[in-house]
Amino acid sequence: MSVEARIAAWQPEIAGWRQALHRRPETLFDTHETAAFVAEKLRAFGCDEVVEGIGRTGVVGLIRGHADGRCVGLRADMDALPITETTGAAYASEIPGKMHACGHDGHTAMLLGAARYLAEARDFAGRVAVIFQPAEEGGGGGLEMVRDGMMERFGIEEVYGMHNWPGLERGAFAIRPGAFFAATDIFEIDVIGQGGHAAKPHETVDPVVVAAQIVTGLQSIAARAVDPVHQVVVSVTGIESASGAFNVIPSRVHLKGTVRSLSPQVRDLAESRLAAIAGGIAAAHSARADTRYERNYPVMANHAAETRHAAEAARAVAGACAEAELVMGGEDFAYMLEARPGAYILVGNGPTAPLHAPDYDFDDAVIPAGVSWWIRIAQSRLAAD
Repeated sequence: MSVEARIAAWQPEIAGWRQALHRRPETLFDTHETAAFVAEKLRAFGCDEVVEGIGRTGVVGLIRGHADGRCVGLRADMDALPITETTGAAYASEIPGKMHACGHDGHTAMLLGAARYLAEARDFAGRVAVIFQPAEEGGGGGLEMVRDGMMERFGIEEVYGMHNWPGLERGAFAIRPGAFFAATDIFEIDVIGQGGHAAKPHETVDPVVVAAQIVTGLQSIAARAVDPVHQVVVSVTGIESASGAFNVIPSRVHLKGTVRSLSPQVRDLAESRLAAIAGGIAAAHSARADTRYERNYPVMANHAAETRHAAEAARAVAGACAEAELVMGGEDFAYMLEARPGAYILVGNGPTAPLHAPDYDFDDAVIPAGVSWWIRIAQSRLAAD
């Protein structure tokens, strides 16, 4: 039976795994039930090694081919989001306030399907490490697995990842070399003035007015500080004060937000300008701005040769592979691509709700394409000489 026929025959079973995972979403590193589900399947498939607890709650299965050779890593993320589901699906989340709103249930199920095939066929020379990662959604689980020595422990030389993509034709693929997903930094600014009565603003240093000017001023980072051919997004996403009354000017206002960039140089510039703008505007009004800037996920950049390999595998599955657009969202697969050469590809989820929306759902019809791509990349990168 051909790969395509076998995966098509397995599709209902793999969809069942996906829906079972969808019912029981777990967030960040609290993926114990999901990890146990994955480990049980990998052992049932006959993986040569199944190691749990890597990067706290990650799982890695090792599959040896028919001959010795290199090791290629294939990574799927397992965690869900703190969102209340509104899909109304028969398999909707049973955990209040949590749901698989990004399709990690689909990613996990598809990689399990590929692991099953590879463990049965062993039609490659070398080793495949199937990597199931916790805490992609803000927890940095990819970094934790790298720090835990995963690459060295299994001898991984290349690593590949995949994400479903609403709006891209179901089962189609898209990829780009170089910077792909943005660095995702966060900031907080405390604007400190002098509070007082709203009827006597001249006796205060109004931090609300200062904060409003800072919000506007920060937009000059993208508009005037960064070369227009480069990308940066500065978004203030929250403004809070301690005052609960209409007639009280508070003494402090808290701002928070995010900075997205696609190069180290722009990232450095945005960080320095943000603090300078906030501090300068505050000083001009006899106020003070205390800025805290935290670097989160780095830019996720695909390696050139591995991007070509990933695109070739996609064309073998779907007949074509489009050039993806830049994405200003973050992805902690970036840490694995900093540790080893590799590439990250998008597979179309069709005309569904967007990622991170309460009515989003992974399309089970995508499963054969995703499973087949995992298999093709393993076979092609570990082909016998």
